[in-house]
Amino acid sequence: MMAKKIENRNGPTKGEIVLYQSQDGKAALDVRLDRETVWLTQDQMADLFGRERSVITKHLRNVFKEGELEEASVCAKFAHTAADGKTYQVQSYNLDVIISVGYRVKSKRGTQFRIWATNVLRDHLVRGFTLNEKRLLEQEQKLADLRSTVGLLEQTLAHQAIGLDEAKGLLKVLTDYAYALTTLDRFDHGTLAIEEVTRPAPYIMTYESAMEIINAMQPGFGGLFGLEKDQGFKSALGAVYQTFGGEELYPSIEEKAANLLYFVVKNHAFSDGNKRIAAALFIAFLAGNKALYHNDGSKRIADNALVAITLMIAESNPADKETMVKLIVNLINSRN
Repeated sequence: MMAKKIENRNGPTKGEIVLYQSQDGKAALDVRLDRETVWLTQDQMADLFGRERSVITKHLRNVFKEGELEEASVCAKFAHTAADGKTYQVQSYNLDVIISVGYRVKSKRGTQFRIWATNVLRDHLVRGFTLNEKRLLEQEQKLADLRSTVGLLEQTLAHQAIGLDEAKGLLKVLTDYAYALTTLDRFDHGTLAIEEVTRPAPYIMTYESAMEIINAMQPGFGGLFGLEKDQGFKSALGAVYQTFGGEELYPSIEEKAANLLYFVVKNHAFSDGNKRIAAALFIAFLAGNKALYHNDGSKRIADNALVAITLMIAESNPADKETMVKLIVNLINSRN
């Protein structure tokens, strides 16, 4: 028997496909690992046990009819691409069902498969636990480092004879750290939200005004900088102001700015300079809406933070678009 990983879509706890081959070499199956169990279709069980599909169907019917297992809890449908290239939803059965059918057909292969599956699942779960434990330890270390810094500042406030201005400065650092801790935690747990934003956004960045900014930048970079490849840039600007049912999808300054940065980076509409252009227009949009600086004159987003977030967008998976936008909003909203 053998297990060879051939696919891993979603990490060690779901969506993984392993190859099973019987000792006699007559049965080779792509076995899905998902929801902490293994899954086979009726056709795969027929191949595994060396029986006709009709025999497997009969045993399955009896397993559920006799109440040995509850069908709803041991069956699932997974996408399967057939020989014709089309994708179908195919009924699959978990290890409990496979074992039950194996006992009913009294198949030696069934016993071999049960032993193999149990070992694979144990390794599978241990590996998943190890990865999750490692990630947890890394996050705990980051939090511990931040808490250590905050603790040191608290001690400084408590024990050092410092003036009012210095105390205010230290308290501001404490506040900044507390917000950073909260933002990191919410990012990790997928709970970032659009909040504490400014409405409306009176300054509208048109295609013409944006191109003026890009053309003004061009002499500093030369070459193909700012040369449009297609209509992607116009599309990006249009997306920022799109509506649904008469309502703006991105009604606040912060949401529009975040989506502008994201769309211009991701649309890659220029032959060169897409990230620089996106960052420049992001700054210009905030400035046009009088939202680039705090009341005390400090920047809403630091230079290094803007560089980091622009690079993150460029490397991010499109499926993470909403998370990226929420992160940007949390970096420039009224709390930051």
